[in-house]
Amino acid sequence: MTMKWRKFGLLFCAEGQRPWLQTHASVPIGEHIADDFYRIYFSARDASNRAHTGFVVIDLQQPQTVLEVSERPVLAPGGLGMFDDSGTMATWLTQAGARRYLYYVGWNLGVTVPFRNAIGVAISDGNAPFVRYAPGAVVDRSLHEPHFCASCCVIKEGEEWHIWYVSCTGWEPHLGGPVHRYHIKYATSDDGIHWQRNGHIAIDYANENEVAISRPSVLHDADAWKMWYSHRGKGSYRIGYAESADGRHWLRQDHRSGIDVSLSGWDAEMIEYPHVFDHEGQRFMLYNGNGYGRSGFGLAVLD
Repeated sequence: MTMKWRKFGLLFCAEGQRPWLQTHASVPIGEHIADDFYRIYFSARDASNRAHTGFVVIDLQQPQTVLEVSERPVLAPGGLGMFDDSGTMATWLTQAGARRYLYYVGWNLGVTVPFRNAIGVAISDGNAPFVRYAPGAVVDRSLHEPHFCASCCVIKEGEEWHIWYVSCTGWEPHLGGPVHRYHIKYATSDDGIHWQRNGHIAIDYANENEVAISRPSVLHDADAWKMWYSHRGKGSYRIGYAESADGRHWLRQDHRSGIDVSLSGWDAEMIEYPHVFDHEGQRFMLYNGNGYGRSGFGLAVLD
């Protein structure tokens, strides 16, 4: 059965509200605070086009009214030459007891290719500010993944941690510059820091024209593991969907995602970067629209 998502519309768009918040509000992540209040983390860009992670606070009963915009970024770019010196883009928040793990994509600018990514993590005990676990990345290019790793979803069940993450499989030269290809791989961990990676592919390319599968968002329901993600070929991003019996082996069912671009407006050209979460018996989706987050993020609910 095809899902049907009902859109609330645009919730927030960067318009120079802070020095670090000049453009974009990409890759939204919802965190429950209390009652119907949610903190929505997102990635913004400063005047130098460097990504910073900040947040807004909304009430799901009136989601288009922003109650608070963070004064300072939760995560700012790292030091010169570090894996995140050109940007820090939060990609997933995992609660483990009283500790919160904020996984983020670090950005480096390149020479032969435009950029390189790796995954870092910042940790908060209770409601304390997030602090980088270490100066370096926890998931980076490796012996058998030589290009880059990017947006991820991390879930802890029992003593086992699961990660689904973007893995670049190569760059191809084109007239306008190199073009990447990346899909979604899977790994496990005992602590959320050190990952056992064996190259297992969770979501692979549908065909030779598909160039990007990104931002996995996974829920474990009673009947199946379910994943929403972004995918694109020669056109613009759309939101896809897959199911799995074990979280490792997935069947793509993109036709069932139940959400697409609008006829006009901020999400009429593309729709991407879903974050799906449950609240009070309802299922919600945060997502981006045109320009990879330049036009802001919105919210939808599953009917």
